[in-house]
Amino acid sequence: MMQVVNPVRFQDFSLESATQAVQEFKDQPGALLEALHKLQATFGYVDEAAMPMLAKLFNLSRAEVHGVTSFYHDFRRSKPGVYTVRVCQAEACQAMGSAALTDAIKAQLGCGLHETSADGLFSLEAVYCLGNCACSPSVMVDKQTYGRMSPERFKTLSAALAANAKGGN
Repeated sequence: MMQVVNPVRFQDFSLESATQAVQEFKDQPGALLEALHKLQATFGYVDEAAMPMLAKLFNLSRAEVHGVTSFYHDFRRSKPGVYTVRVCQAEACQAMGSAALTDAIKAQLGCGLHETSADGLFSLEAVYCLGNCACSPSVMVDKQTYGRMSPERFKTLSAALAANAKGGN
């Protein structure tokens, strides 16, 4: 049986709590990236409403802040699902069928890469190597890696994760 991870719980976004979260960086030159990481760790994403606050805090234009958040693909601009599923797309996983696995997961979840399922449970991302090449294809759910993944195994895993998120486990 696969180990099921508990969902990561993020704080609900408010501009007041976002401002409070990044105050420690206000007197540090060049600390925009650290502030963005702190917002993402706190809320799960960087809300558009935080852009003017960050621009003012770091004496930057909103365009500069937006440029940083859009350049680095790890910054989410919308609330993530309860679980983030990353499907490896690197060569070893490709050789073992990750493209077909990705298509099956997209069909099952009803969302594409960089999207969240309609029920809000799963966000789907591509990743380029999980370091689990010997057990390809691999997926990672939050920080737990699962090897030798198949569409059938993913159905079982996602059902267990959904039940866990809803308090069923």
